Amino acid sequence: MPKKYWLMKCEYDECTFDELKARPDRIGRWRGVRNYQARNFIRDDMRIGDLVLFYQSNCSEPGTAGLVEIIREAYPDPSQFDPEQTYYDPKATRGNPRWFSVDIRWKKAFRTFVHLKDLKANPELKAMKVVQRGQRLSIQPVRKKEFDTVCKMGGV
Repeated sequence: MPKKYWLMKCEYDECTFDELKARPDRIGRWRGVRNYQARNFIRDDMRIGDLVLFYQSNCSEPGTAGLVEIIREAYPDPSQFDPEQTYYDPKATRGNPRWFSVDIRWKKAFRTFVHLKDLKANPELKAMKVVQRGQRLSIQPVRKKEFDTVCKMGGV
């Protein structure tokens, strides 16, 4: 199966790219996705070895900081079962989970942070979902050419 490319948005106050790098194992457990389309990408399409643009959102300067890799495919998001968690879902059961997670590993930092405004200004990226108005999904597929362009912009 060919490698796929993704953009995953992480809110800055949840985990930054540098915080992920500083973890001893450099692994992030991607939890709390509560959008059905994003869930379907996780559950049905993401595979070990897929590469991801790590996008920092909900901050003063949103953009892409570097690359991560999918290291564990879809598994039930544990937060959906725990009533103490923000992302608890009373309709989810262990026998019929509604939400899924993947695990990622820090791979490489960009030499230059690629700001959203720079993505929008690049004509090669005009079809990329993240630059289009109203595209708020936290997980978005990225075409190989777009992925390569963003990596080049980041100095990788």
